Parts: sequence; C-alpha cells; structure tokens
Amino acid sequence: MNDDLDVVSAQAAVDERVVEAALRPKTLDEFVGQHRVREQLSLVLQGAQARGRVPDHVLLAGPPGLGKTTLAMIIAAELGAPLRVTSGPAIERAGDLAALLSTLSEGEVLFLDEIHRMARPAEELLYVAMEDFRVDVIVGKGPGATAIPLEVSPFTLVAATTRAGLLPSPLRDRFGFTAQLDFYEASDLEKVLARSAALLGVRLDSDAAAEVASRSRGTPRIANRLLRRVRDYAEVRGDGLLSLAAARAALAVYEVDELGLDRLDRAVLDALIRKFGGGPVGLSTLAVAVGEESETVETVAEPYLVRIGMLARTSRGRVATPLAWQHLGLTPPPAPDALFD
Repeated sequence: MNDDLDVVSAQAAVDERVVEAALRPKTLDEFVGQHRVREQLSLVLQGAQARGRVPDHVLLAGPPGLGKTTLAMIIAAELGAPLRVTSGPAIERAGDLAALLSTLSEGEVLFLDEIHRMARPAEELLYVAMEDFRVDVIVGKGPGATAIPLEVSPFTLVAATTRAGLLPSPLRDRFGFTAQLDFYEASDLEKVLARSAALLGVRLDSDAAAEVASRSRGTPRIANRLLRRVRDYAEVRGDGLLSLAAARAALAVYEVDELGLDRLDRAVLDALIRKFGGGPVGLSTLAVAVGEESETVETVAEPYLVRIGMLARTSRGRVATPLAWQHLGLTPPPAPDALFD
C-alpha cells in the first residue's frame, strides 16, 4: 500500500513539473515583465550574434521564482545553442567542474544555478575558464605537482543566484552582464496568469486574475501555483470557470489571505505578537514557537514579512510592526523607538 502511495506521489510530482515547464515562455517576446532586463539582454544577445561571437557571460540575480531559470533557457533558445544545466551544490571539487567544462561544445550555454553555493576551489578554476577558455588540471601532489592547461571551447555561462552578495568580487567581475530581477507588478502578473490559463485550457475571469495576482507576492511562480489550485477548486467544486468567487473560495481553502500570507507567515506573526508581545525575540526562539526550523522561518517567511513592513529585524531580535498587529485585528502597544535601532 505504501509503495503504491509513493508511486502516486512521485507521478504527481513529475506531472507538476511537466505542467510548470509547459508554462515557461520560450522566447524573450513571450516573457512577461522585467522590461528593463529583457531590453538589456536582447541587446547583449543580438550584438553577439551580429559579431558572430559567443555572448558575454550572464549573471541573473534576484529572489526565487522571478524567472532566472526561464531566462537561461530563453538565452539558449535565442542563440540556437544547446543548454547544459547544473548547480553550485553539485560541483563539490574543481575536478567536477573541469570535467564538465571540457565536454562543452562551441557556443554551448552552461546554466549554473545557485552559483553562490559552489565550492571555493571550483570557483577559482572557473575564473580562468570564463576569461581565457581554459582549465588548468593539477596532476600529482606536493612539490612534484604540475598544471596541465586544457583548452575549453568558447561557451556562455549563465549563472543564477539569490544571494549575489556572497559571490567574491573576482567572480562577479567576470560576468559581462548582470541582471537584477525585481518583483512583479500586479498588472504584469495578471498577464502571466492570462497566458498560463490559456495554455492550461481554462477560462479565467479578469477579476479572478486580479485577485490571484494580488496574493502572489509579486512572484510569477507563486501566481502560477495558485492558478493551478484555483483551477482544481473550480473543476471539482464549481463549473470549471475560474471566477472571482471561485478564486476567493479556493484561496481560503489553501489558507492564502488577501495579502498573500500563508499559514506559516501568520503563525510567525501570531507567535511573535501573542506569545512574545510583539518582540523583540530571537530567531531560534521564534522558530521553536511555530514548530519550524530556524532556516525555514528565516528564508521562507521572513523575507516577505519584512518586505511588506510587518516584521523588522533588529539587533535585539525580531519585532512585529504596527501593521502586523492591525492585520491580526489587534491594537499595537506604544513601542520605544530603541527597539528598531
């Protein structure tokens, strides 16, 4: 029985990834939002194609879910080049990177996700590969070790990171173009949702699109995920039309409120306010109070709560702002300004 459930769960995960991949735009013209980045990237690619050269290396920086992986795929498609995909955590040794780079064909696009998590020895090898298209393989150990240079076919590295500040300056400086992706406006998310609904073959009211967009935290990945959940609700409990009523009912079932806060977000605010009087309280204490790991609270819940002004990180700990109190229907007590120093 458990084996059957595991197979069903695995198949569901595969189906979800297939759907998500199908919703990805294939060209820059199809890509919605990020207008400044799209224009800059288009110039980089068209200029390189006009010169008959491989484009400069590209660094895509920004929070999760804004389209970094999609843009990497689009770059390869626009260039008509093959795409090789890997990630920083997968490259544990310099030899791993050398083996990968030595097999690249000319003009190939290498997408390196989470580049800030790559091992330092591999980073140092990457410097030379990016600049001189060669890798130095060390043979032997100690005083008798020798470096054998291996030529690498000209390639374009497209790297993605959610924490650009962790990249060493020598690595950042070797990227010819750095794109900083920003959170989406609600109007752009509505366009994303309309396109996705058409690809999914469902009817989406404009009012429902606006409702889902307003609760998507400015992130297309979240918008598409919520759209699929609204579709499920409309098909199972409604007439298949993704109306405003269906959207609101579905989002209530999945505990996403009008500001886009989910169960974890509200649990953090509730614990911070009701158990600790609004703070300040340490991260580990707050995590224990909501039954989550500290890293989960810090990386999943806190960024959005800070961005919308409901939580402040201070030298003494986390503090709930008056807006957070109001969102929970409570009256904030007067707090000394020193808490926010």
